[in-house]
Amino acid sequence: MAISRKHFIVLGPVLAVIFYGLLGHLGMPYLPAVTAAITLLTVIWWVTEALPIPATSLVPFVLLPLFGVADHKLVASALGSHVILLLMGAFMLSKALENSGAHERLALYMLKLVGVSSGRRLVLGFMLASGLLSMWISNTATTLMMLPIALAILSRVDNHRLTVALILGIAYAASLGGVGTPIGTPPNVIFMGIYEEVTGREFSFVNWLGIGLPVVLVTLPLMALWLTRSIRLDKSIEPPQVGDWRPEERRTLAVFALAILCWVTRKEPFGGWSGLFGVEGAGDGTVALGAVVLMFMVPNGRGGRLLDWQSAERVPWGMLLLFAGGIAIAKGFQASGLSDMMGAGLAFLTAMPLWLMLVLLCLSVTFLTEITSNTATATLLMPILAVAAESAGLDPMVLMIPAAMCASCAFMLPVATAPNAIAYGTGKVKIQEMVREGAVLSVLASLIIAAMSWLLLTN
Repeated sequence: MAISRKHFIVLGPVLAVIFYGLLGHLGMPYLPAVTAAITLLTVIWWVTEALPIPATSLVPFVLLPLFGVADHKLVASALGSHVILLLMGAFMLSKALENSGAHERLALYMLKLVGVSSGRRLVLGFMLASGLLSMWISNTATTLMMLPIALAILSRVDNHRLTVALILGIAYAASLGGVGTPIGTPPNVIFMGIYEEVTGREFSFVNWLGIGLPVVLVTLPLMALWLTRSIRLDKSIEPPQVGDWRPEERRTLAVFALAILCWVTRKEPFGGWSGLFGVEGAGDGTVALGAVVLMFMVPNGRGGRLLDWQSAERVPWGMLLLFAGGIAIAKGFQASGLSDMMGAGLAFLTAMPLWLMLVLLCLSVTFLTEITSNTATATLLMPILAVAAESAGLDPMVLMIPAAMCASCAFMLPVATAPNAIAYGTGKVKIQEMVREGAVLSVLASLIIAAMSWLLLTN
């Protein structure tokens, strides 16, 4: 009989108990051993989705206090993390952007800017538009919005190579674009929360832009070049027309632009606006939620507001629980002493050249997320990599950031990401084509991220 997801509801606890017994037999003290077992149970249920991922994320909140690892108030504080408020605000802002339709206008303007006179320019234009949008809205929403535009154009062109390149390019760019900003994809926010939990230092919006944007700007054009090799068009292509601006589009983009400006200038230059006005206690989450309140206040020109609660309440609340579960696990690692033990066990990393460590890490995470949720993978790996980095005498961000980025670079399989599944669901891309193109691009992205991390984070 084949083992299905439901069997892991029972198998997960059984394996966790066996693991705890094995660690105890090897001499590990109670607290770190039970923390490791609770983490294993959580990971098994995350990976197999025996329970819904958000439901599994509640497990550390229940078991860490019950088994004496951490006080219930300590683990509950994970839900109050400022990065969760930042992400909640970002989700709501993206809903306002989608409601206004301004994201479609931005995409069409990007196409006109790049031009569609050749197959290569067409694919690059769509990929740039997808990458830009997915920095601010979910990669799923970006893909769902861009594909109908692309399919309308492809219906007038009989070129299978162009069809594959354009559909895959949109999906891949939607995943990669999220790497550019802290709010672009869940693993980025997971890194920020756990990094601050482990080090006590904030990793700001601008800090992330300094590494995320260069990675996207270098990787995306190279991906487009690979996908468009040997494409030839027999006739020119007409892009969709851009209509007149609507009031809600202008107003939504104005509030969004104000939020971005406040994120970028919060601490720089010369102390930023937080220093100028003496509000050093404000953070990136403050900006996000302030922009959300503005969206609720500003009229949309049609008798309503830029954002209403019916739209705002449709944000993925389960994702916020997943982040909180990861932060709770990190708290358990520290409270139990498991972090210190893992640090001693990972001391061998100090003998490995840093460039090799980064390459192996990036490739491993990229191919791991081909078969697992990138969010769950990042949630699991961040506390472990923080300890590994400290044991190697490195700032934890040196290993955590490339891993978070590579968690968004699984391009081979339809099950790896929602954009991949949507692209495959069009019926115009064979799985063999996705595997062939995605394998090369996954390796390419991993190597670029490793190289950029080595250049930007260690020098």
